[in-house]
Amino acid sequence: MSTRVLLIDDDSRLYELLAQYLGQNGVNVTHAADGGRGLAALEASAYDAVLLDVMMPGMDGLEVCKRIRAKSRIPVVMLTAKGDETDRVVGLELGADDYLPKPFSPRELLARLRAVLRRSQPSSVADRLEAGGLSIDVAGREVRAEGKLVDLTGLEFDLLVALVRRAGRVIPRDALLGEAGRSDTVVGERTVDVHISHLRQKLGDVGSRLIKTVRGVGYVFAKEGL
Repeated sequence: MSTRVLLIDDDSRLYELLAQYLGQNGVNVTHAADGGRGLAALEASAYDAVLLDVMMPGMDGLEVCKRIRAKSRIPVVMLTAKGDETDRVVGLELGADDYLPKPFSPRELLARLRAVLRRSQPSSVADRLEAGGLSIDVAGREVRAEGKLVDLTGLEFDLLVALVRRAGRVIPRDALLGEAGRSDTVVGERTVDVHISHLRQKLGDVGSRLIKTVRGVGYVFAKEGL
């Protein structure tokens, strides 16, 4: 069965290019020319992933991403001409799974699409992790802190799982994305710091107590939390 992807982008030429290339690689692409039509398409049919442009007339991609995340955990790859790291941070904070600046090659997009689809599949390793007041359902991608459900973005969730699985081990900033299975995600070390900060805040006292900064190196999940 082919992968079904919804492209929400006002560029019809990009759709034609991606429909041809991705179609040759087992990915069926449906096109929605604006945010409203894209949200309607998601309500009307099932898709495996969304390719979402940021700069669109009317409702922009950031607002569309926010509305998607209010209802669904479907993988979202943001596409935009904006390449500044600040813009990437905003997209990822809203729950996007990856961010690809334009122009890009269809081959790179296919690789990133396959990566986010792999991450969305249930893990065969340690389906549940328990540590220091945290309960992590890896397959269901759900986190509870002191019994309370915590709403994390996809990247925040992957960073937390990587830290917990390697408790007691200092992970350098430049290696943390790779440890989280996110080596293909286009962000820098500053972005990692921002997401760790947000992760701590969302986890409350548990995050502050167990996720430690090793100055000049990276981060470590306190082993006493296990």
